Amino acid sequence: MSAKARKPTLIKPPSAPNLGPGGRKFGISVMPLHFQSPLDTGQIPPQPWRDLPPPTGQPPFRLGVESVVPADVIQRINSSGKMVFHMVGDTGGINETSDEENVASYMEQDFSSNAMESNPAFYYHLGDVVYYEGEGMNYYAQFYEPYNRYPAPILAIPGNHDGDVDPTTGETSLEAFVRNFCAQVPIHSPDAKDATRDAMTQPNVYWTLQTPLLTIIGLYSNCPEGGQLSADQMSWFASELQAAPTDKALIVAVHHPIYSAYGAHPGSQPLKDLFERTCANANRVPDAVFTGHVHNYQRFNGQLCGKPVPFFVVGAGGYNKRLHVLAQPFHDGQPPFEMPGSVGTLESFCDQSHGYMRVDVTKGKITCNYFAVPDPSVPQGKPLAPFDTLEIPFSA
Repeated sequence: MSAKARKPTLIKPPSAPNLGPGGRKFGISVMPLHFQSPLDTGQIPPQPWRDLPPPTGQPPFRLGVESVVPADVIQRINSSGKMVFHMVGDTGGINETSDEENVASYMEQDFSSNAMESNPAFYYHLGDVVYYEGEGMNYYAQFYEPYNRYPAPILAIPGNHDGDVDPTTGETSLEAFVRNFCAQVPIHSPDAKDATRDAMTQPNVYWTLQTPLLTIIGLYSNCPEGGQLSADQMSWFASELQAAPTDKALIVAVHHPIYSAYGAHPGSQPLKDLFERTCANANRVPDAVFTGHVHNYQRFNGQLCGKPVPFFVVGAGGYNKRLHVLAQPFHDGQPPFEMPGSVGTLESFCDQSHGYMRVDVTKGKITCNYFAVPDPSVPQGKPLAPFDTLEIPFSA
C-alpha cells in the first residue's frame, strides 16, 4: 500500500463511559478509543438479532457478474484488463433525499462515452438502503427514484436498518430487501413503481460476487450494534475465503465497521476476532475490507493474521444531512492517528461532506479513490479530484 511514512499521533481517549460489566455496551466490546460526538450524546437504542430469510439461490451463493452486466462491458474488462466500480452505503433518506441524489449525480459523472473502459461496471451498496426498518413502501423514494438515472447495475449487502422490522407493516426481516435484490429472475419489483430498474438477482443476503479480476465476499452482519453472524454464515465465509481464486484480488464487504473512530459507533472487536479466526482457518486474508454504518468516511491501516490490510468506512452516501462528526482531537491533529490498544491507525477521514468510493482494479493493483461531494446548493462544475487515494498491490 502506498502511504507516507509518518509517526502516528497518539489520541488519548477521555475518561471511560459507564459501559457496564465486562466493559461492554449493548453486548459488544467497545474499542479502546471511545469518543462521544457532541452532536450525538444519546445512547444507541439496541436492535435485536433477526433471523435470516431463506436464500433464493443455491449454495454456495455465488453470482457471476456477467449475468447482470452487459456483454460488451465484460468484453471491455477482459480486453483492457481493467474493471471499475462504485462503493458506498447508508444512502436512504428519511426526511428528504437531496444529499443522496447529489451523491448519485456525481457518481453518474464517472460515466463517459470517451473512455468506456473506465466506466463503472456496477455499484456495490454497503447496506442501509432504506430507513428505518427496510420497509417496501420506502424503496421507491429512497432507492429507485434517486438512482433512476444511474446507468449501471446496483448490487448490495443489507445493513442493520434493512433488516429491522416495523411491526405496523406486517413485513418480516429483510422481506423487502430480498424482493428487490434477491429475485430469482430480474423482474420489475412492485416497489419500483415507474422506475425502469429491475430487481437484482443475488442468491442470498450474504453472497459472493465473481468477476474477471476480483472476488467480493459480501456478509450480512444483522441488526445488533457491532454486528453478529450466524454459525452457518461463519462457516460459509471460511469456505468462500478458501475458494476465492488466488490470481484475483479479494475484497470482503460487511456493513458494521471493524475499525471506527466515531464514538457512538466504535469498531467491533467481536467482528475483528471473527475475521482473525476465519482468515487463519482459511489461510487467506482479503486485500481490503469495506464497511458502512458510520455516516462519514474513514480509512484505517489495520491487520489480519499479522498482515497489513486497509479497512474502509464508506457510509456517507446520503442518509440525512448531518454526518457523524469525529471528536475534536481528530480535527486538531494530523493523521495518522494511533488507536490505543489496537494495531489500527486512522490514516484519513472526511466527516464534513457526503461522498462515495470509486474502485479501479487491474492485474496486480486495486486503486481506491474517495470523492467528497460539495453541498447540493453548489452548482456542479468540472469532475471532482479525489479526497483520498490508496493503491493496494496484490499478488496475481
